[in-house]
Amino acid sequence: MHAEAAGRCLKKKPRPALDVHTADKPRCSLLAYFYNLLAGLNVQPALATGRRAAKPPRMAHLTKNPADKERFICVYPVYINSKKTLAEGRRIPADKAVENPSCAEIRDVLTAAGMNVYMENKMHPREWNRDVQFKGRIRVQLKQEDGSLCLDSFATRKDVMFYVAEKIPKLKTRTQKSGGGESSTLQGDGGKKTKKKKK
Repeated sequence: MHAEAAGRCLKKKPRPALDVHTADKPRCSLLAYFYNLLAGLNVQPALATGRRAAKPPRMAHLTKNPADKERFICVYPVYINSKKTLAEGRRIPADKAVENPSCAEIRDVLTAAGMNVYMENKMHPREWNRDVQFKGRIRVQLKQEDGSLCLDSFATRKDVMFYVAEKIPKLKTRTQKSGGGESSTLQGDGGKKTKKKKK
C-alpha cells in the first residue's frame, strides 16, 4: 500500500514554475482581478507595466516671463526683523536687520528706489503675532521681460533685504519717533520741581 502511494508520488510530473516577473502576468489573484478590471477600462496600471506615474512639473501655474507678477520675489517683514531668530524666519544677520519693520516701510523704501512693487495681504507661516503691524508681504520685480535686471544693484533677494534694512531706520517716521521720544523725556525732566528743605 505504502509502496504504491510512493510510486504514485514519484510518477507525478512537477508543475511548471510561474514566471512572476513578466509584465503581462500579475503576481497574485487579487492583482489579476484588478489587472483585468483596468484592462476593460483601457487603463494601463503602473504596477503591471513596471513604470511609475509621471509627476506634474513643479510650479506649473507660473509663467516663464519674469515680468509677470507671479514671478516677483516675496519679501516678508520677518526676513529683516532683528527681534526674530533664524528659526522664526529672519534671513539676514541680526546686526544688519531692523527692529519690527512693517510692509508699508518696505514698500516705501523700494518704491523710492525705483522698483516695481505691490503689497499682498499674506502672513508668514512662522509669524505667531497676528497684529496688523506684522501682516502683509511685498512682491518685488527683479528682472524685466527679456531677463535683464531692473536695477543692477538688486540682483538677488539678499540685495533687496540688505538695502531695505539699511534704509528703513533713516525714514522720517522712524527719526521723528526717536526725536519725539527724546524731547518728551527732556520735557518730563524739566517739569519736575525739587523742593528745598528749610533749615
